[in-house]
Amino acid sequence: MRRLLFLALALAAPFGTTAALGQAPRPATPPSLAIEPKPAERTPGPQKAETRRPSTLDDLFARLAAAADETEAKGIENLIERRLARSGSDTADLLMSRAVQALEAKDAPLAIELLDRVTQLRPGWAEAWHRRAAAFYMLEDPADAMADLHKALSAEPRHFAAWAALGHVYMAGGDKRRALEAYRKALALHPFLEDAKKVVDRISPEVEGRDL
Repeated sequence: MRRLLFLALALAAPFGTTAALGQAPRPATPPSLAIEPKPAERTPGPQKAETRRPSTLDDLFARLAAAADETEAKGIENLIERRLARSGSDTADLLMSRAVQALEAKDAPLAIELLDRVTQLRPGWAEAWHRRAAAFYMLEDPADAMADLHKALSAEPRHFAAWAALGHVYMAGGDKRRALEAYRKALALHPFLEDAKKVVDRISPEVEGRDL
């Protein structure tokens, strides 16, 4: 269980860090142009190059939920993390980077001080609340951690890492039923969160009863 808490709250693979900001996949190879269309099939007039609409966050979450395997899911996860890591404010981004350094150094009070300023600047930035929850949990303050996770999810209900973290906090407090609900919401968004899967498999018979 401590490993799960570390993953979600001590930010082993956090949004916005270098590890999370993987390289974007290369564009798909265009279709072969070796076979020319028949003259009758050609469209008169100048031909325009086909442009691909950039994926929206909605598109990415839909693709993640339908991912065929862990490799595909990880690539999409990285793209989502890149989007969620953007605050729209250079000042907030700078403060966040310093808060991340403080968290990595296990200086939770400094991280909270910095993130207090971030949440004032960008109260609708889900990742700022998610990070501050991690800092509160490091200080053994699960109540404030849980409050910040709810704020993160209010700002972005599809923040699967926040759902998983909420599950971990509920588990640590002995509330397995709410933990199970939170883990399942995380898995509905990201089906390849293996640690969350393991916990769900372990506690669901206890919470819901075993099939006869």
